[in-house]
Amino acid sequence: MRLYILPLRFSDKNLLNSLSFALENSFKIPVVISSISFSLDGGMDPLRDQFNSTWILSQLLKSAAEESCKILGVTSVDLFVPVLTYVFGEAQLDGKTAVVSIYRLRDELYGLPKNPEKLKARLEKEAVHELGHTFGLIHCQDPRCVMYTSTYAEEIDFKSREFCSNCSSLLEKKKDDLLKKENTTQES
Repeated sequence: MRLYILPLRFSDKNLLNSLSFALENSFKIPVVISSISFSLDGGMDPLRDQFNSTWILSQLLKSAAEESCKILGVTSVDLFVPVLTYVFGEAQLDGKTAVVSIYRLRDELYGLPKNPEKLKARLEKEAVHELGHTFGLIHCQDPRCVMYTSTYAEEIDFKSREFCSNCSSLLEKKKDDLLKKENTTQES
């Protein structure tokens, strides 16, 4: 199993490298920053001046090279789903793909001074959160758990980068199941 990070209209290599390290540490699987990309133009909603994150997930799925891989799109554009004003990210529950955006994670969007460390921490937490969904984890009731839902950027700051013990156990079970499935497929 491997995790691919696809930068989509995202050029901050330092932030990508930091994210790669954080994700490898959280999920204990190899992480590769991919050079593959695609145009986001098809997902742009001109009336909202935002990008449809569900459309981006469908495009990410087309780039899935391996059966057991996970793919995280990382972008700086503003994301939405039709029923919400905006989202920080979206993922396929128990699927392969997730996307996160730094657009609404930046303090300067809210009239505050730029804070690179806070942006890095928020991106890491949201990426771990969305990838947790790809492993089948749902929102957690523990406000310290990374799987706790966040509606506002400030709420991200209060939760941990870590999974609670319950979510951690569920994640390990899902990873074990996926590895068994991968090994069975390779033996066939």
